[in-house]
Amino acid sequence: MESETLFVEEAEPPGRLTDIVGPNQYSDFGTSLNTFYTPAAAPARSVSRPAVSNDSRARAFRKRFFPNTTLKEWQDWHWQLRNRVRDVETLGRMIHLSEDERHAMSGQASSLPLAITPYYASLLDPWNPRQALRRTVVPTVHEHFRSSGEADDPLHEDEDSPVPGIVHRYPDRVLFLVTGNCSTYCRYCTRSRMVGHQGNHCLNTEQWEKGISYIAEHPEVRDVLLSGGDPLTLGDEQLEWLLAHLRRIPHVELIRIGTKAPVVLPQRITPGLVKMLKRYHPLWISIHAAHPDELTQDAARACIRLADAGIPLGSQTVLLSGINDDVETMKRLVQGLLKIRVKPYYLYQCDPIPGSSHFRTPVAKGLEMIRGLRGFTTGYAVPTYVIDAPGGGGKIPLLPEYVVGQDNGDLLLRNYEGQVFRYPDCPSEEGVIH
Repeated sequence: MESETLFVEEAEPPGRLTDIVGPNQYSDFGTSLNTFYTPAAAPARSVSRPAVSNDSRARAFRKRFFPNTTLKEWQDWHWQLRNRVRDVETLGRMIHLSEDERHAMSGQASSLPLAITPYYASLLDPWNPRQALRRTVVPTVHEHFRSSGEADDPLHEDEDSPVPGIVHRYPDRVLFLVTGNCSTYCRYCTRSRMVGHQGNHCLNTEQWEKGISYIAEHPEVRDVLLSGGDPLTLGDEQLEWLLAHLRRIPHVELIRIGTKAPVVLPQRITPGLVKMLKRYHPLWISIHAAHPDELTQDAARACIRLADAGIPLGSQTVLLSGINDDVETMKRLVQGLLKIRVKPYYLYQCDPIPGSSHFRTPVAKGLEMIRGLRGFTTGYAVPTYVIDAPGGGGKIPLLPEYVVGQDNGDLLLRNYEGQVFRYPDCPSEEGVIH
């Protein structure tokens, strides 16, 4: 009987977790991979504190592919990082690779290395190469085709980098790239030119110090976003070193962390990490969620633990063809995020990195997503649809045409149902006393 708890120590009880739906409700592998992969509806349930997930699928995955690994080891984020899937042979033992996938990994080296945590690998459908989660992390031959308009650094981050690791594009804030490592590599990554590679993009303490000095010398910088790579692949001491040095700079008012760890490595969100982060408020965290099947009970507990520490959470989602580009899938994602106290923040048009054409949708599809959400679910669930303009233009928001025009001083507005309403846009010059 395995009785180890998901989180070894409990500093504070987390918030209420109710009716979380995700792959933790999938059926067991059984003794072979030949099991039909079908998400099942989860019964409503309340959990007052984190506990070991009853995810029989993940348990069967661990016992099949890591038979000598204890549950306690599986729940250790260091173990998860050490045992990432990094090669075609290992991945081929876990899932039935299509010829496309196998050729992509065996024929020529991709610009972006392969890495998938065992936890996230347990969520992949072993038989369906079109499964949404599988497509986001398993290479295909499309990665080797470079289309018109694609570029290694489409956002011109390197050109806006005054010192290594710092991107200063907006007046009052900087992007601080503190690592080139991620626990799991998304195949559509904007920074595929740098993540997972050594050389020019190898970040270290000496470069951190240069970045911190730059921020300290620029009093207009009030907001610092730590990104990479994934800052939560750093150890607690390294991360605290960065946070402590930034907090000593008087004009830095806000620190943000961009991470996918709660989704691909929820074991990283330990009580020790959360206790440390609480010391550096105001601190915000942006997570990256792409599909509702990522919102497992483990991911939910990780997000709720952060939220209970007073850390506001937002989600940044990339619009991906065949993965999340239908309204019902997007609605399940944004509504699921709200249930675990994550505000849908941005919906990004996929950046034109090399080999990304199979992921990119027409912009009209993104506008369709917003039209399908606005008015049909709470406004809290509607992200801002943006294009991060190639060439370093920054984030440009896009909206459907809600303003129809003007008529006799009235503004004509179209609502979510397509009906047109008038708003008196030009007030009368003579006030009327009532």
